[in-house]
Amino acid sequence: MEQEHAATTVNLLERSVGFMMGVTYRKLSNLLQHRLKEYDITPEQWSVLYQVDRAEGLIQKEIAERTCKDKPTTTRILDHLESKGLIYKQTGKNDRRSFLVYATDKGSSLIGQTAPVEQQLIEEIKMCVTEEEYALLMELIIRINHRAAELTDQE
Repeated sequence: MEQEHAATTVNLLERSVGFMMGVTYRKLSNLLQHRLKEYDITPEQWSVLYQVDRAEGLIQKEIAERTCKDKPTTTRILDHLESKGLIYKQTGKNDRRSFLVYATDKGSSLIGQTAPVEQQLIEEIKMCVTEEEYALLMELIIRINHRAAELTDQE
């Protein structure tokens, strides 16, 4: 009976979108972390630096939204990136309480070196599916993400 219950639990988890996406996320994140190690940047830091580098000054709230991170996590990551000399903060012109975040030359250079690492990982993952399947997968993940957000808002 206990063995039967364990098998049912495994099957249930294997059919759980959240569980399988979480397992997949951790594997991909660990792989990217390993590949970024020589650049002394984590995947979390990289995603923030990437967004900052793509824009001409972002406020912290925009960075948090673009990277799907909460404010305390974003603050911690920005502090790390600033201490590494990869970003700098400038007081906002219209609101002295806020600041804009910019990539330094060193930060932009690092993104230039590491974006191909991320792109290579994407290409390697795509090798197990067709272009159409990958496009469909991305579309489905976005739809599931939106639905999860709707359900969260209803709670």
